[in-house]
Amino acid sequence: MRYERGRRKSRTVAEINVVPYIDVMLVLLVIFIATAPVVMQGVTVDLPQAEAESLNEDQRTPIIATVDKAGQYFVSVDSQSVKIPDLDTVGQAVADELRKDPNRPVVVQGDAQVAYDSVIQLMNALKRAGVESVGLVTDPIPVISSE
Repeated sequence: MRYERGRRKSRTVAEINVVPYIDVMLVLLVIFIATAPVVMQGVTVDLPQAEAESLNEDQRTPIIATVDKAGQYFVSVDSQSVKIPDLDTVGQAVADELRKDPNRPVVVQGDAQVAYDSVIQLMNALKRAGVESVGLVTDPIPVISSE
């Protein structure tokens, strides 16, 4: 005799529990959001086009950070140029001027003979000092007339 009255056959449930996967994805999302600003090391620059536009008459005179062919740094504010001994001091001098007027433009002027690395290091020092946008100074393209 068999007594199987109260006994049922248990079936296996073929469902995937997605809750742990959602938890893992949320943790990864938080990690990526937290580390994205650290990973980004680029410097924002306003590169001139082939024919660069001059500054508007309405704009304030820009703060000019210069590196000459000897690798010396200068900061010019309102036509007063001051020789700066190192990159950290350049960043500090520009940051001090931007505290007085935060909307003032900042431009980098590099000698044509200076190493590319010197200009990039100057731009990085400005970025570390809190300058959000940097313009590059160029000479205008000479117009050749064919008469």
